[in-house]
Amino acid sequence: MKKCRLSPDAYIQMALQLAYYRDAGRFSLTYEASMTRLFREGRTETVRPCTIESAAWVKAMEDDNTTNEERVKLLQKACDRHQLGYQDAMCGRGIDRHLFCLYVVSKYLEVDSPFLNEVLSEPWRLSTSQTPHGQTPKMDLKKHPNCISSGGGFGPVADDGYGVSYIIAGENLIFFHISAKLNCKQTDVHRFGENICKALADIRAMFELHFKSQGETNTKNGTASTKPNKAKLVK
Repeated sequence: MKKCRLSPDAYIQMALQLAYYRDAGRFSLTYEASMTRLFREGRTETVRPCTIESAAWVKAMEDDNTTNEERVKLLQKACDRHQLGYQDAMCGRGIDRHLFCLYVVSKYLEVDSPFLNEVLSEPWRLSTSQTPHGQTPKMDLKKHPNCISSGGGFGPVADDGYGVSYIIAGENLIFFHISAKLNCKQTDVHRFGENICKALADIRAMFELHFKSQGETNTKNGTASTKPNKAKLVK
C-alpha cells in the first residue's frame, strides 16, 4: 500500500467502498472512528469515507470504458480526500460532533429542526474502525509471529448493515472482522468478505498494471523503475 504512495487506512477504506457497492448495489453512509487526542479529554470524531471522490472511483472501477490510468488517478484523488477528512476530524473540524451539539441545543430550546431530523435519521449501514494490533512498537512481529493476534470486532449499527473492524498486523497481514445480523436477508458476511478480497485484488492488479506501464515508459526514457511486491490474499 505504501509503495502505491497512498495512506494505508485510505487504501483499505476505498476497498471497503468498492466491496460494499458490489455487495449492496448502492452507496451508503459510512462511519469510521477517529481519535481527537489533540484535545484535553478528547474522545472520538466521525470520518465519512463515502465521498463524492470515492463514489467516482468506484463507478470507474465498474465501468469497462474507463482506462486503468484514469482509475489510478481517481483512487489517488479519493484517498487524498479521505486523508483530509481524517485530519479534519482529528483537529476538531469534523461534522458529526457539531451535528450532535446542534441536536442537544435544539432539544434544550425545544426547537424542531427539519435539517437535523433528516441528517440524523440516515442509517450508518457500513460501520468501520481500524484497531491497533499492539500497544507498543517494541514487539517485532517478524521475529515473534506467534504473537500476532486477530483481535476482535463489533456488531453492525444498522439492522441491514455491516460492522467491519480491520487490523494491520505488521507489513504483510491484514485482519478483517465482519459482522451482520442473522435475521437480515440483504446482508451476508461471507459474501461481503469475498467482495473485500476481490476489491483488494482488483486494486493490486490495477497498480501492477500502472507500475508496469510506468516501467515501460521509463525504460524507453532510459531510467530504471521499481515494482511493488506481490501480496497474497488469504481468506
